[in-house]
Amino acid sequence: MQELTRLDEQLSLGSPWRVVVWDDPVNLMTYVTWVFTSYFGMTTARAEHLMMQVHTEGRAIVATGVRETMERHVEAMHGYGLLATLQRDDS
Repeated sequence: MQELTRLDEQLSLGSPWRVVVWDDPVNLMTYVTWVFTSYFGMTTARAEHLMMQVHTEGRAIVATGVRETMERHVEAMHGYGLLATLQRDDS
């Protein structure tokens, strides 16, 4: 008797998670830009774009990925004094 091997199974990691940085009345825009460039390694242009999004729209998604990594990023943002939350990406 021959054994069948299934090759059609797919691995699913679930929905990605987002790091959302929120506007606050405390941190300067230059500081937020510096945090984004130094911690996430963003280009200055990208960091400034996200900082302006935080400033004008009240929030910006600065990272997306697996939950554990995004939790570490949220903790790091708190360590820098930024208001950040974790959010499931259901899109």
